[in-house]
Amino acid sequence: MRGGAVISFFEIMSAGTISLPRRKIGKILWQMPATETAQNALARLSAQRKTHRGRVGVFGIGLAAYWPQFAGLKERLEGYQGEVEARIGGLGAEVVSAGLVDTAQGAVEAGKSFAGAGLDLIVCYVGTYATSSQVLPVVQRANVPVLVLNLQPVKALDYPRTDTGEWLANCSTCCVPEISNAFARARVRFRVVSGTLRDDARAWGEIGEWIRAAAVANAVRGSRIGFLGHTYPGMLDMYSDFTMVTAQTGAHVEVLEMCDLERCVDGVGEAEIGEKLELTREVFELEGCDAGELEWAARVAAGLDRMVDEYQLDGLTYYYRGRDGNLYERLGAGVILGNSLLTARGIPASGEGDLKTCVAMMMMDRLGVGGSYTEFYAMDFEEGFVLMGHDGPGHLAISSQRPVLRGLGLYHGKRGQGVSVEFNVKLGPVTLLGLTQTADGNLKLLAAEGESIAGEILRIGNTNSRLKFSLGPAEFVNRWCEEGPTHHCALGVGHVKGEIAKLSELTGIPLAVVG
Repeated sequence: MRGGAVISFFEIMSAGTISLPRRKIGKILWQMPATETAQNALARLSAQRKTHRGRVGVFGIGLAAYWPQFAGLKERLEGYQGEVEARIGGLGAEVVSAGLVDTAQGAVEAGKSFAGAGLDLIVCYVGTYATSSQVLPVVQRANVPVLVLNLQPVKALDYPRTDTGEWLANCSTCCVPEISNAFARARVRFRVVSGTLRDDARAWGEIGEWIRAAAVANAVRGSRIGFLGHTYPGMLDMYSDFTMVTAQTGAHVEVLEMCDLERCVDGVGEAEIGEKLELTREVFELEGCDAGELEWAARVAAGLDRMVDEYQLDGLTYYYRGRDGNLYERLGAGVILGNSLLTARGIPASGEGDLKTCVAMMMMDRLGVGGSYTEFYAMDFEEGFVLMGHDGPGHLAISSQRPVLRGLGLYHGKRGQGVSVEFNVKLGPVTLLGLTQTADGNLKLLAAEGESIAGEILRIGNTNSRLKFSLGPAEFVNRWCEEGPTHHCALGVGHVKGEIAKLSELTGIPLAVVG
């Protein structure tokens, strides 16, 4: 040890936060509201986050033999497909449509168009019966998971008044087993969502999870993560092969030197430092911060911004030990403020060179639920919770109170001194997401849903939260450890196990769920 529902960042900012008062008999009071200034500053940071959309290929299916037999059937099905495409686009996806595929030859052409489209997910809308030979060629070349939508236009047929044409306009379920067999035998990854085309919150809620997961997969696959310095010496769980991470996530790892940060910090002007100091005073409650250390942290924060811009980074993992108060030790000790501000604007920063957890933080951030750098702190057997947190940067947007920037004369387990971030995560439902590596060299996701509860936390310049799970503290920790985790994980607000499960399928990274 060293140091429900998806909640959008807009909702987090709009809901307000709760302020930490000055030290008072060592206890934390939760009733004080955050200042409007802090909320506005955090909202400005959140507004800098990039927008990520998944590319979703959509095609409908039907049988060409039906069209001359049943007038208007094709047009009716195309209308339904248009509704599906519009709704998927409304969920945030970039829709690539192959139209209505009704022949095996058309399926081949649709497959060629999807193959070069850079898709994250394919959606097959089943409007009526079609042979599986018209479906399999569409999805084989793109080699991405397929979501089969078995969405019936009506809740029930009007049996006495339904003729063959009307039945065919509502028989989506007829060929779904056949398609599933073809996909299974061809080793196509697929899932089926069954329900009704309209007024089906359950079915469309599940489809929404797939669309959000596709956006995350797209964001991670195209990301650039800076690796600054080296991994904390001796932490065997965190050592990773950059090629393995790139091969299994698609993320690029940009290797950075401390001299890269030094050069960026050297280029910072007084105006940039002043802007960072102003932002810091707006966002944080300052406690025991030495003026010189605060100014240095602001200078390094401005330098980090320059480095992120120069190398076009979407994430950053870092650690450097330094020696005897030299410049690199001072730089390494001064990054907490800047990296917390970066994390709040969608550029997750993980300490101790934990690349895998940086990826997990990015996944949570792109889901819109935060993703704060976290580890196990203590077990409370009286109240039945696990205390979790970390030194270094936290995801400010999900703090339950106005975060504290605390001056520390000593960094436990690390060299140097300076300022550090302290807060408890927003109260209510939370999700843990870890990314670890197995003995055979494969990545593995690990998730758990719980609740952040109110109460006293440690005032040691660290993020820390009281987290309660369906399992008791001892059993939860035992079960989590059985999965061979990395000792860090990402902590986010809301229950997003469903999205994570779908992200697992889209990325091919297996998932274990605890609890």
